[in-house]
Amino acid sequence: MKVSVAIMAAGLGTRMKSNLPKVMHCISGFEMLYHIIKEAKKVSDDIHIILYHQADLIKDKMNKYFNDVHFIIQDHANFPGTGGAIMGVNPKYEKLLVLNGDMPLLQAKDMQNFTHFNAEVVMSAFTCKEPFGYGRVMMDSDNNVTKIVEEKDATPQEKKVTSVNAGVYLFNTPFLQENLPKLTNENAQKEYYITDLIGLSHNVKALIVDEETFMGVNSKYHLSIAENLMQERIKKEFMEKGVLMRLPQSIYIEADVEIEGECILENGVSLLKGTKLLNSHVKSNCVIEKSTISNSSIGPMARIRPDSVIENSHIGNFVEVKKSTLNGVKAGHLSYLGDASIDEGTNIGCGTITCNYDGKGKYKTIIGKNVFIGSDTQLIAPVNIEDNVIIASGTTVTKNIKKGSLAINRAPLKIVENFFYKFFGDKK
Repeated sequence: MKVSVAIMAAGLGTRMKSNLPKVMHCISGFEMLYHIIKEAKKVSDDIHIILYHQADLIKDKMNKYFNDVHFIIQDHANFPGTGGAIMGVNPKYEKLLVLNGDMPLLQAKDMQNFTHFNAEVVMSAFTCKEPFGYGRVMMDSDNNVTKIVEEKDATPQEKKVTSVNAGVYLFNTPFLQENLPKLTNENAQKEYYITDLIGLSHNVKALIVDEETFMGVNSKYHLSIAENLMQERIKKEFMEKGVLMRLPQSIYIEADVEIEGECILENGVSLLKGTKLLNSHVKSNCVIEKSTISNSSIGPMARIRPDSVIENSHIGNFVEVKKSTLNGVKAGHLSYLGDASIDEGTNIGCGTITCNYDGKGKYKTIIGKNVFIGSDTQLIAPVNIEDNVIIASGTTVTKNIKKGSLAINRAPLKIVENFFYKFFGDKK
């Protein structure tokens, strides 16, 4: 069944206590609204995003991810509320699925469950032990719904009902077209409620859903709960595909990370946006961002910054790599390799750094095959080290080095006998 989708993202989100719109707060590396749009695109090619508060900011951000969704600015001055939000939607199909932009855990399979009912309206509901704040769902034993009552408009008796509205609906489009004009704002909030449409239909079914999946994020505490749930989902999927994780609760993986083959992630690892791993071992407390790692070991306590490609290499503790390509390289410890290309068989000694920035521009270091770089070496870019070169410890390299050479620029060691006693006095 083809459906159109409307995603409500117009709210102020005051409970987030932030200048950032609620739907722009991130979970697992991406905005909440991104997650819901991504899943909605799996079930529909007709998606409408309803905006109001900081609409341009949200639209600009989402356009970086999606170029085929429709944005609607809600007429909040004349038609506030959830009912007013969908008045501007013109669905392409005979069914309209209404979602909320603050439900980042909702998946395509959850959306598709609404289409299994033959009803004028299908709404989501769950049983809540503490229903305060939710709209109450009045329904019979067959899940036929008679009405929804908002918390602020509920009677004391209605507030005792524990079946609550989860906020997702599937409407027949002709029903909407006929009944949206009938909504009024005669309520405590002076808003047009989408829930009032339920009372205008004689064929409403409740889909009983999972509270965790359909949770709305209304505060930064809720944000933390949703983050934990999504992280569990992401890591479970990778582990079931064969990824070994040590203390998975301490590992953080963002939503677009790709892991293939037999990989090991030790405790404290963070894999950020754009990262790809293939048959690699990432040791404890490493951070990898927007980089591709294959057939390599990383860490412990290494940082791989964006746009790095590391293959068949060993990167040790306290090594930082940035925008560099390493193939068959060993960098055991305490080094910075930025804007570099390093070829197979090369060994990077402890304390080696590429000096790639002069205060104005970034410059590249090229290192060939089978190069041995001694400890405490500085490579002043731009510089090209050809194959089979030895660079002595403590050398500052300021010019290109030809194949087969030794580079050394240490000053002669000077020893002044008995200088200690002259300087500090006799302390024997």
